[in-house]
Amino acid sequence: MLPRSVAQQKYMQERRAVLAEARKQLLAGENPDPDLERLLTGAPSPGPKAEAVYTHQRTNSSYGEMEQPRTSSSTSSSQSEIAHNSLLNQPFELRHGRRYLRELPYPLPVDLHELQRQNLRTLLCCRVFGRAVCSPSIEDDVPQRVLEIGCGSGYWSTMCHEYFSSLGYDKVSFTGLDVAPLAPDLRKQGIDWTFVQHDLRRIPLPFDDDCFDLVMLKDMSLVLPEGMASQKFIDESIRILQPGGILEIWESDHVVRSLVARPSPSQQQSEQRAAARSATFPVSPGTPFAPAQNKYLQSANTWIQEALDRRKLPPTPCARIAPVLHQEADLLTQFGARRVAVPLGKLRWENDAPKHNRDASNPHDWVLMSTKGKAKMTELGQASLTADQAALRHVALLTVLQMIENLEPILKEASGKNTEEWGHWWGLMMSDLLDPSKTNLGGECLEIGAWWATKLSD
Repeated sequence: MLPRSVAQQKYMQERRAVLAEARKQLLAGENPDPDLERLLTGAPSPGPKAEAVYTHQRTNSSYGEMEQPRTSSSTSSSQSEIAHNSLLNQPFELRHGRRYLRELPYPLPVDLHELQRQNLRTLLCCRVFGRAVCSPSIEDDVPQRVLEIGCGSGYWSTMCHEYFSSLGYDKVSFTGLDVAPLAPDLRKQGIDWTFVQHDLRRIPLPFDDDCFDLVMLKDMSLVLPEGMASQKFIDESIRILQPGGILEIWESDHVVRSLVARPSPSQQQSEQRAAARSATFPVSPGTPFAPAQNKYLQSANTWIQEALDRRKLPPTPCARIAPVLHQEADLLTQFGARRVAVPLGKLRWENDAPKHNRDASNPHDWVLMSTKGKAKMTELGQASLTADQAALRHVALLTVLQMIENLEPILKEASGKNTEEWGHWWGLMMSDLLDPSKTNLGGECLEIGAWWATKLSD
């Protein structure tokens, strides 16, 4: 666990006191102190005469915006409110021929092509993890109120609803929170669903304390910059979680590495069985990774790293989530994590080991194959991947390539390529990686992870 500094502890104490006072004033119908948001966000003071009114309430409509978010007597605050309301009313703009969020640093488009990529990545993670929620306590105590922050298309909420329904719980309520209404009305699918529109940069979030049993943050690494803003958001997610509730985070790294040798099996038998079933590999500190071997993925890694560094966004979020969560050891307990490497294609060394050298006790030397409804064990080095395993790896590769494609504007900037040069490079990469007659992948993997913790009881 990383200990908090005295400054961090002082900040958290002051922040909780400010939030408590703001909620107290709101409940009493009073105008809160105008310095509240500036203390939370670090924004400069507009002057001694500024006044602000905070209301974080939803309308009765499940697709309603918050009622009159804030007004201010100062010119600067009024302009800020006008800009905020304008963003919520018209969150999109057309750039580079695609739909983006307006006035936000989020680098990805929010059109159908990108939403489909995100849905594929969510489906991939659910298949690899074997479930829509990784916390082991879920099956013993299914949550009744679930919040998906940065819900996008709401696809994870749909998958989670199906998972809970398979356990016999189909009355769980789901709330999606995002700056733009990208999700369809999931009520038409039989889901108890509410969408709340809110700029995630504005704290506090529009919920009371202890509102939810499960809070999910999925693929948020390109939304919040590294540093204090990210830590504040975790703190806010914990505030709205009820004692005993679960905070879960799913992420994927944006650059890829290569597995250079067969990793040691996981000590957790359930995780190892899931890995063998999906032909993926649990990630541990000793996993034998090396930089990407494919020259096109090497270039993409370099440009992604540079482009995200310029925006203070993490290229490898999977390495930093656990330390961020452990900063909250005074509020959270029962920490857990799963990290998995999903190969982007057939691994060269999967067929290298001679048959007599394979370890029958290692589940990764065997693959479950189905023959006329019956499962049998087949040696991984002797037989090809099952159709499901091959498809899963191909989906992982597609989502990596689509991510590069959808980051094109900032990667062109980082690479210094013009449109013609980028198109030429892109075509060569696609031919190199998608041509089945070529085997130019050198063990490259998509790294995904899930982290969870339980909020301490008072």
